[in-house]
Amino acid sequence: MPGSQRRARGTPRLTVPGTLPLGPSDPVERAHLLERIRDAVLSGTASPASPRDVVSASWRRSLDAHVDPDHGRPRQVFGTHELDDVRGGHLLAPVLPLLRRTLLDVADEAVHMMIVTDARGHILWREGHADVLRRADDVALVEGTRWSEDSIGTNAMGTALASGRAVQIHSAEHLVRLYHAWTCAAAPIHDPDSGEVVAAIDLTGPLRTFHPSTLALVRAAAELAEVHLRARLVERDERLRTRNRTHLDGLRGEPGALLAPGGRVIDAQPADWLGERVAIPEGGGRVDLGERGEGVLEPLAEGWLLRLAPRASSGPSLVLPFLGAERPVARLDGRPVRLSLRHAEMLVVLALHPDGLTADGLAQALYGDAGNPVTVRSEVHRLRAALGSSIISTQPYRLRARVDADFLHVREALRARRLPPPEVLRRGALLPASDAPGVREERDHLEVAVRGAVLRRGDAEALWALAQVDAGDDPEIAERLRHLLPAGDPRRDELAV
Repeated sequence: MPGSQRRARGTPRLTVPGTLPLGPSDPVERAHLLERIRDAVLSGTASPASPRDVVSASWRRSLDAHVDPDHGRPRQVFGTHELDDVRGGHLLAPVLPLLRRTLLDVADEAVHMMIVTDARGHILWREGHADVLRRADDVALVEGTRWSEDSIGTNAMGTALASGRAVQIHSAEHLVRLYHAWTCAAAPIHDPDSGEVVAAIDLTGPLRTFHPSTLALVRAAAELAEVHLRARLVERDERLRTRNRTHLDGLRGEPGALLAPGGRVIDAQPADWLGERVAIPEGGGRVDLGERGEGVLEPLAEGWLLRLAPRASSGPSLVLPFLGAERPVARLDGRPVRLSLRHAEMLVVLALHPDGLTADGLAQALYGDAGNPVTVRSEVHRLRAALGSSIISTQPYRLRARVDADFLHVREALRARRLPPPEVLRRGALLPASDAPGVREERDHLEVAVRGAVLRRGDAEALWALAQVDAGDDPEIAERLRHLLPAGDPRRDELAV
């Protein structure tokens, strides 16, 4: 013991990355040394030894975040009811039984508890030795609290998330004094799809229960969880490929790809025309593919269909999202333009006739036999004032912009013998409030064609999308869904009897 004390006051001790300083083997004696190191560093006085690099870096981050070393407490972020929703939606939820089998027996015997956090350090699950759980309640080491470094300072969970590697934090290596009676080890868990850290797995116990093998154990548990996540990812990829390969085949040799929700390429034609991942803009839409041009993203039930947009001459872009639109809004070069129903109807008719229409033809499409070319000319004049005179040419009336219309995409999908994605089907009918003959005819045609295609294909997700639009009032669709949806699927209870 005297020899150990003399060494503690000497030169800084050697350390192994991720381990505790080489020194006293007794965890309590080591805690006393760490306490002196912490106090010296925080007060700016001479220290008996240097903290480990990982601890020193964590202390700096924690102090920069204004964590109080003497009175800090973690923030309670989620209540009990909120936790249920957060847990259910977390990537690690299906892996939790595996982690329990791997760690809980060890945690109980070692007088520890197992903790699982999300990527921001919120404790989602906490299980283990009953006495440890009771003691943890007293220091707010509970579910729903946030254990990131900026919330509660240096701790194994928060520091593993911040550093991206497994780490063990013992006693006074915790910045906040309240946790000097604890020892913990944690490892980050990565999403095999994105490579990002999505969780931390931790073993925590009272100071006297410290054991050097705990770090290796949580590291092995994290690796096992990642293997399980990778296996589930392979299953999801294969399911997406199998269910949606017809969408890719429907492009008939044109460049395209099936993408995972985060943009990872699952399947592509030709095989090497894309890299491994495509950056997905918020909400989908169009994506810049560099020298390859521009891609169009269509949502699928479990990912995206990417097709290469035809190269167009430079000019304005007009987006017409008119499926289910009660108050139609166009986007001209990204700028929203609110439209009257009549002006939206005119744009639909002109989009359906890219070669243009005469005043008589446009009047017929908008008003039927009662149409008046003079009225049409006045409406076109007002629409050109809203959009810009260059967007609609005259003699004949024609759109002079790159048109991106959801109802045209549905047309293209049906022509290619593809089903429109469920997200598109759920939008509803084309300008449902319109009674213009040209719009009504197209709306009726799309509804009949889509319904027939979906029923023939027997795709449960597409059928469910149509059932939501029809409020379950289509008995044939409801009956098909009863046969297709598995027992226990909650959607069965929502179908009309």
